[in-house]
This record gives sequence, C-alpha cells and structure tokens, in this order.
Amino acid sequence: MRALITGINGQDGSYLAEYLLSQSYEVHGTIRASSLQNDRKLVNIKSIFEKIKIHQCSLEDYLSVYKLISEVKPDECYHLAASSFVNYTFCDETSVILTNFNSTCYLLSSIKELMPRCKFYFAGSSEMFGNADKSPQDEETKFNPRSIYGITKTSSFYVVKNYRECQNIYACTGIAYNHESPRRDFSFVTRKISQSVAKIYLGITSYIELGNIEAKRDWGYAPEYIVAMHNMLNNPRGPTDYIISTGLVYSVRYFLDLAFSVVNLRYEKYLKINSLFFRSLEKNDLIGNSIKIKNDLNWESKKKLEEVIEEMVLNDITLLKDGR
Repeated sequence: MRALITGINGQDGSYLAEYLLSQSYEVHGTIRASSLQNDRKLVNIKSIFEKIKIHQCSLEDYLSVYKLISEVKPDECYHLAASSFVNYTFCDETSVILTNFNSTCYLLSSIKELMPRCKFYFAGSSEMFGNADKSPQDEETKFNPRSIYGITKTSSFYVVKNYRECQNIYACTGIAYNHESPRRDFSFVTRKISQSVAKIYLGITSYIELGNIEAKRDWGYAPEYIVAMHNMLNNPRGPTDYIISTGLVYSVRYFLDLAFSVVNLRYEKYLKINSLFFRSLEKNDLIGNSIKIKNDLNWESKKKLEEVIEEMVLNDITLLKDGR
C-alpha cells in the first residue's frame, strides 16, 4: 500500500508516517520548499527521513497537486496540511482559504481524474462547530464556525461529502478535537505551557503569560488519533465521517496546574494574565461525543491527560537541556 500524507512534518503527519511504516506502507509526504531549509521544521521526521519519500509541493497550486498525484499514485491520501492557527479577527483570510479550502478541492479533483480508487481522509476540526448549539457535539450537530479556519474546514467538509456521494470517491472527514503530544507546535497553548514549565524549572525564565485560563477543551493524545484516521480509511462499513475525541473537557487552569505539578511547583507563583490573549468563550463547551467511532471501529481515546502532560513537560526539559 502506498500512502500520501500532506503536511507530513507536522505533529499528526509525523506520527501517522511512523504508524504506516510499521504497517508496511510505502509512505510519501508533502512539505513546503521553505521547510527543507529549516531543520526545526524537519525535526519530527528526522528519525524516519530516509524511510519516506518527500515531495515539495505547493498545495495552493492545482498543477502542482495534479503532478503530485500523477507521480505518487497513492492508494490512500491523508490531507493533514493546513494553516492551523485559529484567529477570530479574520486576519489574512485569503491565505487561509488558499491553504485550507483550495488544496482540498485540488487534491480531490486530481484523485478523481487520476486515481479514483484512492481513499481520501480530510482532517476536520472541532472549530467547525464553533459557537455550538449544544454540548457535547456529535456527527449530527449543526456547524457554526466563528473563525476563518473553522469556515474553511467546514467548507472542505462539504466538498469531501460531495465527492463521496456524487463522485463515488472513498472520501471522509475526521472531526478531530484538540490532541496533544511532545510534537505539538509552539503556537498552541498546551505546548506553550509545557515549554514554559520546563524553562521555569531550569531557571531560564521566571513566569508564564496566558489569557483566559478558564477556557475549556477536549484534549486527547495525538498518537492515538492517527490510528483513528487509518481505521477510517479501512472501514468495512465504507466511507463515513466521525467525531474523534475523548468526551472529556478540562480547563486551561487544570492543564496548567498539572503541568507545574510535574516539577513540584505551583503555577500561581509564576502566572501572569494578559487580557490581550483573551478569546470570547463559546456558549457551549467544545466537547465531542465519539460513540459512533467506538461502536463502528472499536476506537476510543485511552491515554489520560495527566500522562500526556507529563510526557510533554519532561520532553521539553530534555530538549532545553540538550540546547534544542
């Protein structure tokens, strides 16, 4: 089996590549040309770099995507690449649309023309629900995105649905809630916390600056979520969409408290609140009901958040000690 992973050097892409290699796949992945000049952008795939095939590809350009599908001829395609920063001010929306929405259209169009038997996974997001009408959310909950990121993910969801229902392409969306790991990008609050704890513990800095620590999220473990992605493309029931979540919700305060407890410190001594980092709260918590994927594919989140946080903090301590 030959798999293509867009954004292979990201958190999910790198874990998925490792998992598929363990399943005897031939793994191909896309990265931006600029990433090849930046070792930090390749750190997640450093250990498997010689085992995978890397393709420089501009996913915002249809011809580039068409040539990619023509060259790789994948049996499975996992579209994970995205502009993932959630901005509620609609800043730089044109770039986000090009990256998140157009790329999905280009991939599906090229697959239809060149590899119609290729199975397609699209990485959806809980941000598609945005200011949700109810909590928890399931596959029937109405979408109500409130960021350009959520809007592009929602629009892509309907494109994927159309190719599945009208073009007979095996295409599905995994609506994944927040999932963390030591490979989480530093732009996310969870990694900001784990790295800040490590820096405070090592005496590199003396405080952490955050916004609303009462904000709540459904946090899972990334290496488990990529198994759900693979299971969805090998579903005996055929292609369908699933919520991928823990079904548990915790506050940033709780995450912060656990992170500091890893090094036997109390966060209150080091926390500074900055109102500039505040986001408006959802009227209902973003928490996923993943009973459908549990029943259909026997998948469920198992690793406890406490274990995830400990792994992240200890990893960041090691990285800083090694000068990385």
